[in-house]
Amino acid sequence: MNLNKVLLIGRLTADPELRSTSSGNPVASFSVATNRVWTNKTGERQEATEFHNIVVWGRQAETTHQFLKKGALVLIEGRLQTRSWEGRDGQSRRTTEVIAERVQFGPRAGGAATSLGEQKPSTDAHSKEKDSQIPEISLNAEGEEIKGEDIFGE
Repeated sequence: MNLNKVLLIGRLTADPELRSTSSGNPVASFSVATNRVWTNKTGERQEATEFHNIVVWGRQAETTHQFLKKGALVLIEGRLQTRSWEGRDGQSRRTTEVIAERVQFGPRAGGAATSLGEQKPSTDAHSKEKDSQIPEISLNAEGEEIKGEDIFGE
């Protein structure tokens, strides 16, 4: 069995570029930077950054172009693909790209989340006022206590 699967979480190094193929199929491309941190044998903290070229097709390419900007956090799920071509100078060229099958946007800058899936506590007075106005809803219409067997069917 063979497997070609890539998962990346990183930040865009520039705004995505949107193009169309001759048949009208949208394609977006951008680069994502990922960091790796480790401690060497002497106990010093080391850090390295890798840059990954990403290609997204179809409707996902259009939404990527519309909503992602430089510095945005993104999760990419896809596969590696290497392609070859001949440059204008006649030299043979190769590049390896991640063909994105799924792009998940991270939190927006200044938004309500601090990282993928992690909620930041609200601190402004308007948000606290809105939170206090949310009514409490009883899950059980008769006002009885909810038991484990009600949920799990025990």
